[in-house]
Amino acid sequence: MELATSTPRPRDRVRDADGMAVAAFVLGLVGLLVMNILLGPIAIGLAVLALRRGTARRGRALLGLGLGVADLAVLATLVTLDGTVSWSIA
Repeated sequence: MELATSTPRPRDRVRDADGMAVAAFVLGLVGLLVMNILLGPIAIGLAVLALRRGTARRGRALLGLGLGVADLAVLATLVTLDGTVSWSIA
């Protein structure tokens, strides 16, 4: 009987990193509209992890990183101008 190992195979690791890159991009994009205080840092963290693990979707990871930073910039602007962490169109 063969025991399962806890270390993932390199192919699985890259596939996981690709998923993290896509998730970082999507969360960063959504974070521009809603919940930027939560989604921005998550997008940044996922993008950094994806880049460290050698994702094949490097561009998406970099976009996710940029959008995560933009989320935090939008949050800082809202807090500075309006004194609130939420925004509305009206």
